[in-house]
Amino acid sequence: MRIMGLDVGSKTVGIAISDELGWTAQGLKTLKIDEEKNKFGFDEIGQLIKEYGISQVVIGLPKNMNGTIGPRGEASKRYAEEIENQFSVSTILWDERLTTMAAERVLLEADVSRKKRKKVIDKMAASMILQGYLDSKN
Repeated sequence: MRIMGLDVGSKTVGIAISDELGWTAQGLKTLKIDEEKNKFGFDEIGQLIKEYGISQVVIGLPKNMNGTIGPRGEASKRYAEEIENQFSVSTILWDERLTTMAAERVLLEADVSRKKRKKVIDKMAASMILQGYLDSKN
């Protein structure tokens, strides 16, 4: 029984999945979002849910530093509702404050070039969101 983690942004969705025991998170891929064409990655997410036998999806909830929820947080809530409606899996909204910045810091410390960072930052942030949730359960 695996869990999927999503870092939903305005242009991309980072995807991570857990191992079968639910102990570790691994970055899987990054999907492009095209709001104008109404493409939000749901087709690919649905395929991954089936392929990996996903039972639950953890979605990063970007809160403001004072704990309030802004437009990006509202968008994440709507994304979670759509995942539940389309795929009949439960979703959990997980406070993701600073995960993308933390992922960026790790990549900078590893001396990863800007071009390569851009390719992996979202799936790494998804991994950090999912790992935070998994750690809280264990």
